[in-house]
Amino acid sequence: MRFAENLGSSHGHRLRRAALDDGRDVFVKAGGGASQVFRSEAAGLRWLGEVATVPEVIEVADDRLVLAWVPAEQPTPAAAERFGRELARMHRAGAPGFGAPWPGFIADLPMDNAPADDWPSFYAARRVLPFARRARLAAEDVRLIERVVECLPEVAGPPEPPARIHGDLWSGNVLWSGGTGVLVDPAAHGGHRETDLAMLALFGVPYLDRILAAYQEESPLADGWRERVPLHQVHPLLVHVVLFGGSYRDGLMRAVSRVLSSAC
Repeated sequence: MRFAENLGSSHGHRLRRAALDDGRDVFVKAGGGASQVFRSEAAGLRWLGEVATVPEVIEVADDRLVLAWVPAEQPTPAAAERFGRELARMHRAGAPGFGAPWPGFIADLPMDNAPADDWPSFYAARRVLPFARRARLAAEDVRLIERVVECLPEVAGPPEPPARIHGDLWSGNVLWSGGTGVLVDPAAHGGHRETDLAMLALFGVPYLDRILAAYQEESPLADGWRERVPLHQVHPLLVHVVLFGGSYRDGLMRAVSRVLSSAC
């Protein structure tokens, strides 16, 4: 393997473009000490790749992950629509339950993927409450988040079967290539499909309206899904507070307030 380009770093991992002896270009993520992060990411990519467009996993070890290189393109309306349809089909492929059989991570933060009987229970116990305890928020903020958790059965919408979701689907984890969106860096698990859509909206993605319209044509969403977007954004905003500090606190608490004002 010949390293051709240093791509910087992310969450303590070195990112590089390299060439294999057979001439293939690859993306290499390495460093950060021995952990399960790379094996978890590889497991998620392979699982999503059964039904979605992801880079091929070339090699995975405790200290590195090697993926096929994804040549970048500019997003187009047609690519966004294709991506929306493919995302709907990926979600519809489903999961054995809420959770996953591999250890969960988002960035380099561990997440509990142990199964739960329903999505409100999973979201509360495995996503929201653990990160609320780690976020170093004021006691009043934590109490408001706990109120959201108490209201989850009422505000979560109609029950749905576990969807096969990316789990960290912000715009930076969608690479545009081959006329569609290619999924990278997942926190994949059986979850709620509205979680991925709320993540796409959180920091913006090109042609979001085209993605959503195509998704709806392929797999219509339950009534009220737009009103539930803030609920699904609570966890990723908590993650950002843990990772990057209080600058994300106001956005988090706005989402919490919108959930509480909706039905709680």
